Amino acid sequence: MGGILCCIFSWVVRGHYKGQQIGKVVQVYRKKYVIYIERVQCEKANGTTVHVGIHPSKVVITRLKLDKDRKKILERKAKSRQVGKEKGKYKEELIEKMQE
Repeated sequence: MGGILCCIFSWVVRGHYKGQQIGKVVQVYRKKYVIYIERVQCEKANGTTVHVGIHPSKVVITRLKLDKDRKKILERKAKSRQVGKEKGKYKEELIEKMQE
């Protein structure tokens, strides 16, 4: 068990729990591709309540808790994407200068 748990607020968009549930992600089970959300629970036969696993593709993240390490990662990825966009592309002015 375990994985990426960062106090995400999410909203279920498909399935039995669609629309009504907005809550924090309690647990992420990466091996099963399942997340457990705070208010999505069912009652077992013996009376105990358990969280129901939901596939992450059926959930929309509405709010994300970012600490300094996560912000650094996002900034680094954004920076590398900007460099990748300009790499190898020719602009019209540059082509005209090359032809002269």
